[in-house]
Amino acid sequence: MLAGLSIRDIVLIDRLSLSFSPGLTVLTGETGAGKSILLDALALALGERADGNLIRHGASQAAVSAEFHLPDNHAAFAILAEQDLPSEDQLVIRRTLGSDGRSRGFVNDQPVSIALLRRLAETLVEIHGQFETHGLFDQQTHRLLLDAYGGLAQQADETRQAWHLWSEAKAALSQLMTDSEAAIAEEAYLRDALVELDQLSPKFEEEASLVEVRLRLQHREKLLDALSTAQRELAGDRGAELSLSLARRALDRVADRAGGAFDQIIASLDSAAIEIGEGLAALDTAAAEFENESQDLASVDDRLFELRRVARRHGVQVEELAKLRESLAEKFAAIENHEERTTTAVRRAGEHRAKYVAIATSLTAARRTTAERLDTAVSRELKPLKLDRARFSTEVAELDEREWGDTGANRIAFTVATNPGQPPGPLAKIASGGELARFMLALKVVLARASAIPVLVFDEVDSGIGGATADAVGERLSRLAKTRQVLVVTHSPQVAARADHHWQVRKVMKEGAMTTEVITLDETGRREEVARMLSGAEVTAEARAAASRLIDRPNAGAEA
Repeated sequence: MLAGLSIRDIVLIDRLSLSFSPGLTVLTGETGAGKSILLDALALALGERADGNLIRHGASQAAVSAEFHLPDNHAAFAILAEQDLPSEDQLVIRRTLGSDGRSRGFVNDQPVSIALLRRLAETLVEIHGQFETHGLFDQQTHRLLLDAYGGLAQQADETRQAWHLWSEAKAALSQLMTDSEAAIAEEAYLRDALVELDQLSPKFEEEASLVEVRLRLQHREKLLDALSTAQRELAGDRGAELSLSLARRALDRVADRAGGAFDQIIASLDSAAIEIGEGLAALDTAAAEFENESQDLASVDDRLFELRRVARRHGVQVEELAKLRESLAEKFAAIENHEERTTTAVRRAGEHRAKYVAIATSLTAARRTTAERLDTAVSRELKPLKLDRARFSTEVAELDEREWGDTGANRIAFTVATNPGQPPGPLAKIASGGELARFMLALKVVLARASAIPVLVFDEVDSGIGGATADAVGERLSRLAKTRQVLVVTHSPQVAARADHHWQVRKVMKEGAMTTEVITLDETGRREEVARMLSGAEVTAEARAAASRLIDRPNAGAEA
């Protein structure tokens, strides 16, 4: 619920802090006292378009903050979580407005965009008046309200899921057709390229290996000569192998007289002899391989040239040829099984379409049934509201398949006809300002349990009516206040008499300037205010008696 409203420097309001309670709160006062300014201030906090004219004369900045107490599962907290904003026990929305027309928004003292304020406001408060009906003009809201009234949320969700599955299947089929058409156009190229690549049979890292072989073949004679020289130096008549052998024998002859001093030296010479032996074996192997080289330089050059030519043709590196062959083979295979894959995709899309049609058709039928119940319920509310000649109807229009969507296969619209014989039309075009407000009130009474918005605000919903009709409006507002917090700006004593909380708005002279103030009326003050509303400037004993009769009657009676 709305727990508090703080206003600074808005039009006639200097400093004002209000605390709200559950139930029906009415604001009364003489014309021009500033009742609607309070609602303008609340709307400003909730993201309505800022107007620099709202700033109090002489002030440089206006500010409004609204404090809400909400259940833990309220939709506003999901929006805060989505924006990584902290959630607290209370939600405080604040907005400042500068003299230059620029405004800033805050949620729990964190700066936010005005667009976010509006998103939050949609979950918190509905403000309705003669010229403000908000959701009633939005056909998407009509659908949501109808589904909520009929308890159709699960069917609507199933329809949405079926639509997305069908959409995905259609997209997959479309992509398959596009890919297949492109592949078919490339069939000749693919076939020739695969034949060429199969004949070439490129190997992984083959280019690097061929470059290495080519370099070796180019310097074959020099390499063989170097190997031969190394062999002579190690194993010839004056080679290292013979020298090591002679050195060891010389030490062996006197080792027993060295007292172990030569043991380490002899071991090192033995190790060196082994290393030289292994080196000689490696030289022999390398020399044999070079002598028996199976490839010749011309064939290696030809192979490198062919690999590079084919790679250039396909715009890839030589090392990518083997992978390219696999990719082209897959595309070619796609052409060969195109018909089978297309048949499968067509079948899948058809199955999902059939499921969507079945679910959407069921939802349409449920919406039609719900629409009849809603129309009957709203019609019962219209006569006491002096709209007995009006006809309310919920249109459930079937859509062409091109217009189907995740919300179903129909369009929902609330329509009215205010006079007999008049065709029904959109609320905004058919009903006058006062009629719109009363249509809205009738809808709100019927849809009270279907809406999750905790606060309803009505600005002079009783304009232009009196007597029994005003009493009927008051009774319905009181009924709404059983499940929602309701704030009403009213000139009707019949409505004011139904209040759980009564505030009087008045203008007073303060420090040489006119200021709006709000007084919480006690029981005596309330009776006096209702009497004033009944009689005018001079409150008579008869008006006081009439006021008492209005206030003292049971508020929880049957419908008017």
